[in-house]
Amino acid sequence: MKRREFNRTLVGRATAALAAGGALPAIKATEADAAGSITDVQGVKVGHFTESRRPTGCTVLLFEKGATAGVDVRGSAPGTRETDLLNPINSVQQVQAILLAGGSAFGLDAASGVVRFLDEHRLGYTVGDVVVPIVPAAILYDLEIGDAKIRPTAESGYKASQAATTEPVAEGNVGAGAGAAIGKMFGMKQAMKSGLGSASVRVGDTGIVVGAIVAVNAVGDVLDPKTGKIIAGARTADGSGFMDSMARIRAGYSVRADGANTTIGVVATNVALDKAQATKVAQMAHDGLARTIYPVHTPSDGDTIFAVATGAIASRANHGAIGALAADVMARAVLRAVMNARGIAGLPSYSDLRSRAQN
Repeated sequence: MKRREFNRTLVGRATAALAAGGALPAIKATEADAAGSITDVQGVKVGHFTESRRPTGCTVLLFEKGATAGVDVRGSAPGTRETDLLNPINSVQQVQAILLAGGSAFGLDAASGVVRFLDEHRLGYTVGDVVVPIVPAAILYDLEIGDAKIRPTAESGYKASQAATTEPVAEGNVGAGAGAAIGKMFGMKQAMKSGLGSASVRVGDTGIVVGAIVAVNAVGDVLDPKTGKIIAGARTADGSGFMDSMARIRAGYSVRADGANTTIGVVATNVALDKAQATKVAQMAHDGLARTIYPVHTPSDGDTIFAVATGAIASRANHGAIGALAADVMARAVLRAVMNARGIAGLPSYSDLRSRAQN
């Protein structure tokens, strides 16, 4: 099959896959199991470390055979490591891991533990006799929950790496999503608990898989894009409903400007892409955030998405189609992050509100 014909076929199948993914119910998280996981992408392992002393942690994606990566940062308050290296004009072509962590800037320390783990397994960029592990990272702010002195460390990153597996990703109050919250525009008293979610799509019989993982810690509300209705976000003072952050903005309320938020994630595919193509896929994947989080990419958020291509299958694909699929699975992963979160003291979850509504 000629490349142009293959690309047209991929777009057609991608459209069908998108439609199939759209059947994901917004009100029953237990029925969303068919959403899949980023570990459905060959060459991707995921491990979590969840701190037991307070809600925080980190999540590691390992690529033992290496992966081409790109990144796109849309929020104005990011916390990152090794993102300049992913610029297509720069030399290093592959990464061995990506870290997502809580703990604000302190959480970047967890990347050192991932580097140590990879060093022990001699996985990295070869410079003469030395192997240097390449580990880009992004963090979110969760220091307002519990003791802010407790945050992910290098040992946390090492343990998350040890725990990495190809099994479906644990979701909810785990890893980088352990301390995540949403709907924070009016302060934490009106906010809700969020978490970490994952999803994937298989493109017809092409063998192509696209997956996403995300820790949702946004200033905005989360909406189901199929209904346009808020499913979690800033609550009214009595907790009986949602304040609707966008409606308040239209009425003149200002978005919080403290930078204590940020949604961070990764999209992955098993096809081969170069760094420029991976960067474009990361850009397009942000559409998944824009479909589900209102408002998003604000001055108070540090929203960052990485895109990786493992090249585990020989097929070449139109990276525009891969980007469209990445946006779809990212949107579904955001919903799963909210649906699978469990409430903690002062921060009820989606499932808590749904249970109250049924009683």
